[in-house]
Amino acid sequence: MLYGAASFLHFAHNAEFLVDYPNLPEWLTRPEIYAAWLGLTVVGIVGYLLTRGDREVLGFGVLSIYASLGLDGLAHYSRAPMTAHAAAMNLTIWFEVVAATLVLIAIVGIFGGRLAVSQRDA
Repeated sequence: MLYGAASFLHFAHNAEFLVDYPNLPEWLTRPEIYAAWLGLTVVGIVGYLLTRGDREVLGFGVLSIYASLGLDGLAHYSRAPMTAHAAAMNLTIWFEVVAATLVLIAIVGIFGGRLAVSQRDA
């Protein structure tokens, strides 16, 4: 949930302040940014639902992809240095990146723990 909120905050900030973000493509539009966030969120929801069903391994894989996509915010810094971004831009980028990293750590911990238990029980 934290990563979902961080992701929305970052994408919404991108969409609403699109012209202020340094060196983003000129063809990019607000609706496209919100659509990208919606697509990303669908990936997360599908991953979550798979973990709740009997497709847990697949679900953790999909959730790993979902969280990994949250690291893509760092690509802003390939277009312009951190100092070229406003404080709010950096805050939303890093909030999303840190939240996504926490999700990845949680997935490794949860899945690793379950894998260890299943190997022990086998």
